[in-house]
Amino acid sequence: MYGVAITLLIIDAIALIVLVLLQSGKSAGLSGAISGGAEQLFGKQKARGIDAVLHRATVVTGVLLFILTFMVGYVI
Repeated sequence: MYGVAITLLIIDAIALIVLVLLQSGKSAGLSGAISGGAEQLFGKQKARGIDAVLHRATVVTGVLLFILTFMVGYVI
């Protein structure tokens, strides 16, 4: 059981890394913050298309990572 949990944890960690790297950047760096990047931060636009899918998948894999980590650390 321990080996299966560790294997799932490693696979989930790799998937989370890949999903984070696939996402597009949300800011234009320091120059974007100075010249009005805050408008995009507090704007009402929602992510559409592949960005929304990547965001949801990242949240799911992040939650799964925490659950598996606690399971390996405390339960098993």
